[in-house]
Amino acid sequence: MSNQTAGALRGHPIVTGFHDEPTGSIQYVVADPATKRCAIIDPVLDFDPKSGATATRSADALLAHIEREGYELEWILDTHPHADHFSAAGYLHDRTGVPTAIGEKVIDVQRLWKGLYNLPDTFRTDGSQWSRLFADGERFRIGDLDVEVMFTPGHTLASIAYRIGAAAFIHDTLFMPDSGSARADFPGGNAHALWRSIRRIMALPDDTRLFTGHDYRPGGRAAAWESTVARQRSENPHLVETPTEDAFVAMREARDRELPMPKLILHSLQVNIRGGRLPEPEANGRRYLKIPLDALDGAAWGD
Repeated sequence: MSNQTAGALRGHPIVTGFHDEPTGSIQYVVADPATKRCAIIDPVLDFDPKSGATATRSADALLAHIEREGYELEWILDTHPHADHFSAAGYLHDRTGVPTAIGEKVIDVQRLWKGLYNLPDTFRTDGSQWSRLFADGERFRIGDLDVEVMFTPGHTLASIAYRIGAAAFIHDTLFMPDSGSARADFPGGNAHALWRSIRRIMALPDDTRLFTGHDYRPGGRAAAWESTVARQRSENPHLVETPTEDAFVAMREARDRELPMPKLILHSLQVNIRGGRLPEPEANGRRYLKIPLDALDGAAWGD
C-alpha cells in the first residue's frame, strides 16, 4: 500500500450528499469551489425489486443539482461494486460522456461473480466497462482539487476510498459514529482487511472530513453522512470498544453471522460488475436478471 496517505492534499471541496432512503445509500457531488468542476461518487440507479422497474430519478437529481450550481462534471466515480443498489455510472456516462472510474481490483470481483452467475465467455473481466481503473496511491484532480486513491478492502476485495483535498469518501468502512463499521462477510470480504483499512483511514489528520457510504438512521434520527477522524476515534464503539485487531475481528465476524443477506445483492452485482449497465436485451427486447439458487453458503449469512 502507498505510504503517501497522511500527506496533505490541496483543496477544500464543496460536498453535497444525497441520501437514498430505500437503500440507505449516500450519493455525492463533490465540487472544486475555484473552478466549479465536480465529480459524482456512488450514484444510484433506482430499482423496484417487486415490479422489476428501473428509473433514473436519483441520477437525474444529481445532474439537476450540478446544472443549478453551474458545475462542470469531470468524473463519475464508484468506490466498489455495490451489493445493495444498482450503480448509475453507466447511465450517467451515456448521458454526459464523462469518464467513469473504480479501483483496479474490480477485475477480481468480476471474476468471482462471473463464476457465480455462470456468465458467458464473452463477459469481460478486465475492467473495460469503466473508463479508468485506479491503483492504490494514484493521484488525479477534480478541477484544482488534489485526489488520492486509497485501497481499502475488507467490505469487498476491490473497495477504494477517495481522499479529495481535506475530505475522504470512505464508503463501507466506517459508518457514522453511532453506527459502527461495515460488514465484511460478502464473497471476497475479510474482517482483518477491513480493520487494516480502518486503521489507514484513522491515520489521516484528525480534522479530515469523512463521508460514509450508507446511513440507516438508527433510532429514526435524520440521515447523516459526515464526521471527522477525531470524532470517529473518540465516539465509534467499534473503535473504542474493540481497539485491537483481534477484538475487532471477533466482534465483526460475530455480528456478521447474525445479519441477513442484503435484499438486492444477487440483483445488484450482475449490474454493477458491468459498470452499472443492465444485461443486454434478449430476443424479445426485454432485459432479464439472473438469480443463482443455492450459490452462496447460507451459513455465511446467519440464516
